[in-house]
This record gives sequence, structure tokens and C-alpha cells, in this order.
Amino acid sequence: MKTDWAGIVAEKLAEVPEGYVRESILSPTAPETTHHRLFFQCGGKGALERAELFPGLTLTRMCIQSEDFPHHHAARQGGLELTHCHIGRVGWSMKEGVTLYLGPGDLALHTMDCCAHSVLGFPLGYYEGVSLTLDPEKLAAQLPPVLAQAGVDPLALRERFCPKGHPAVLTARPELEPIFQPLYDLPRALRLPYYTLKVQELLLTLSRMDPPEEKQPTQYLSQQVELIRAIHDQLMDRPDQRVTIETLAKAYHLNTSTLKTVFKAVYGQPIAAHMKHHRMQEAARLLRETDRSVGDIAQQVGYENQSKFSKVFRETFQILPTEYRRQQRG
Repeated sequence: MKTDWAGIVAEKLAEVPEGYVRESILSPTAPETTHHRLFFQCGGKGALERAELFPGLTLTRMCIQSEDFPHHHAARQGGLELTHCHIGRVGWSMKEGVTLYLGPGDLALHTMDCCAHSVLGFPLGYYEGVSLTLDPEKLAAQLPPVLAQAGVDPLALRERFCPKGHPAVLTARPELEPIFQPLYDLPRALRLPYYTLKVQELLLTLSRMDPPEEKQPTQYLSQQVELIRAIHDQLMDRPDQRVTIETLAKAYHLNTSTLKTVFKAVYGQPIAAHMKHHRMQEAARLLRETDRSVGDIAQQVGYENQSKFSKVFRETFQILPTEYRRQQRG
């Protein structure tokens, strides 16, 4: 059975009121004190945890259950932002009409004038990740001893990964996973020490890595992304309908190759796999919340053959629909 990442995020946010975001500030000068505040977020909910680890370097851990989230910061020339996606998917519009998407394990680096006052989008409806905001000049002036000893230059880091202000994406790779993985499930007392340690390890690692190739497979024209989101909404609204890729491409004036490529970039799966997942999730909800027969539910999610529906449901949840209903209601 696949991991229920949406459920994991929902559990982490169980104490946050619907429609709000909880912001926590960790203070390196007073590690035992955490400042909290709630602010209104029109849809969904979330939690932010911020810590200024060094002068010119702030870490923000984000856990969101929503389809979007306003992301406002100054268009600071020379500022650098690093974003790591842990769970779900995240995308945001850059300048020059380009939209950037990250999946689990991906790391993006971009200058802070690329996405000022943008809106973060979460195509799967949930997300957890870490962002670092750097003021390279300020950080270089008071560089932590470990980074100074290794000769890390924050200014050179910005120029190497973001030449001419263009964003860069390091797709999920083994050498980055041990840096970020420990950051997401730490007890409160260990967060600041781990954040401080791992951020320095990240900058050390990046200082000896080569930038990715110029062609970035995670960047797409914003107009294409909007069409893909419209296609996705159409498919989600009518899971009982079976529509071919060719029909969708013709209706939205896209070629089939672009449709398939951009859809997978935005939602992390090919169309067929994404629809299968959605149909099974909807079927599970109907089994839990209604008294409709298994046959009716099968038809409502696009399966004319009940036995085929039951087979796919069992492959997904490791249990037959009738047993699933009985178990959930028991």
C-alpha cells in the first residue's frame, strides 16, 4: 500500500484551525522560548516555523494543507532562496512567464527577485518542505567558522548556480537526502541545533557540486501550466468519464507530447496513474460516507465492470471494497 502522505500532513496540522496558518519563531538566543501567532489563510491551513540561524541566513519549515499560499517577500537584488520539497509538490511563477515545480527530494535555488509577491501552488493539495533565505553579502561578512575554514563563498555560490538570475533545480539525489531528511521530525529541543548543523552541511556540499545543465526539465511556460491545471480540474470533476489524451490535447490546443510532459511535471504522475489514484480515493470516500452499492460506486468513478473495479481497489488498498467499508464503519 502506498504511503498516505496527505494523511501524514493532515495529522501534523491537526491542532491548527481550518483557514489559519500557525507561525512559530525559534530564537537562537533563547532556545527554550518559541513565539507563536495565528494568521488567516483563506483556504486550507498550515504551519510555518522560522529561525534566523546566522546573520543573513534564515530557515523556514513549511507544512501546508491547501492548493495555494501567498508568498510575499521583497524583491531583494542579490538575495538567494533555496527550497527543498519533502512531501507533495510545490510550484510558483518566476519572472519572464516561467513556472517552476519541485517534487519530493528536489532542491531549487533562485534569486529573490525572481518570485517576489508570488503565490505558491500545491497541485496535490498538501506540501512539506524547507526554505533558506540568504543575504550572501551579510552572511559572507560574518561567515560561520566551519564555512570560513572550508573557504565557502556565498557570493560565488549565487553566481555559480544562478547565473544571470536564472533559477536552478537539483533533482532528488543521494548526497542531499541525508542533509534534509532529519529536519522534518525532530523534537523541539533538537530543532535549532540540527537546523544550524545541517544548513552548514548543505552549504559545504553545494560548494563542491557542479550546477545542473542549462536545460531545466522542471521549468515550464506559465500559460502551459494554466492549461494543464484546467485539464486537471475537468478530469477531477468528472471521474466517471473516460477521455483520451488526444481528445484533451485537441480541445486545449496542445500537442499530446506537451500535455503528457507538463501534466507529469505539475502533478508528479502520468495522467492515467493520477486519474487512477483519484478514482480510488473518491471510491474510498463513497464507501465510507454513503450506502451506495459497490456497483454504483464503480460506475461513478469510471468503471463499468465491477469486478475490474474491485481488483484495482484491492491493488491500491490491499483490501476488497466490501471489507474496506465494513472495516471503516466498524
